[in-house]
Amino acid sequence: MSDYQHFTRYSPSTGAGFPDVWGVYEADTGSIQYVMACPETKKAAVIDVVLNFDPRSARSSTESAQKVLDLVREQGLDLVQILDTHPHADHMIAAAWLKEQTGLPNAIGARTMKIAELWREIYNLPDLDPKPFYDRFFEDGESFNIGNVQVSVELATGHTLGSISYFAGDAGFVHDTLMYPDSGSSRADFPGGNAEELWDSIQSILSRPDDTRLFVGHDYGKGDREEPAWEATVAEHKRDNIHVKSGTEKAEFIKTREERDATLALPDRMLHALQVNLRGGHLPEPEDDGRSYFKIPANRF
Repeated sequence: MSDYQHFTRYSPSTGAGFPDVWGVYEADTGSIQYVMACPETKKAAVIDVVLNFDPRSARSSTESAQKVLDLVREQGLDLVQILDTHPHADHMIAAAWLKEQTGLPNAIGARTMKIAELWREIYNLPDLDPKPFYDRFFEDGESFNIGNVQVSVELATGHTLGSISYFAGDAGFVHDTLMYPDSGSSRADFPGGNAEELWDSIQSILSRPDDTRLFVGHDYGKGDREEPAWEATVAEHKRDNIHVKSGTEKAEFIKTREERDATLALPDRMLHALQVNLRGGHLPEPEDDGRSYFKIPANRF
């Protein structure tokens, strides 16, 4: 869906305490970046914003993140928080650049520290530490406000061992657990991933009211559908999701997920991205020539 770079769709608030939501599609990685705003106060947060990266040239850029900031400005919103759901494997996060531009705090789940333990060994980088690069690490069950919208944090492991969802009124930002119903669910074979835990996380998400709007992290396209899509209700997932619709058994899901994952190659940005995302979106520290260099493990995957 490369023709839809920065394609944007608006999902309006459906009631008091429920957020306005904008999704901004990033076509190179199939990622959806979100702006969530309180309709009354215009306070807003951004979620899972992408730092563009070309793996062929190892060059980063900020076009997508700038598009998100432009949308915030155009809508007259007051941005107050930079949020991520997990240290993504398929794209770099833009949190560091967003902090530089806005001076605002960033946050991610507390189990990001456990993800860093895995990748310190994989990269042989004993000093790979997220703590200096994030302002807040959310625990399961914590909550905070964006204006008059209360946001709760729910641990949602399986895709990674540290993924979190954000639930705000009738909106759930459920990252790489579910895909759009015609695509099912996201992979669970990265270090720390687990298909059984992914099933449990999805069942918790789908236990919410049927009219809950679920916003997923990716869309890679499916069948004859031309435009990218990322919003569906709990009821729509229970009716139509090809991996977890009502009547699906846990063992069936795990078998489907694990067989599918065994056929998938690593994302082309993964080995570059994790060493950046575990630093809050900062490239590796410049060396004596002033340039940053990536460390890539050979013959590991």
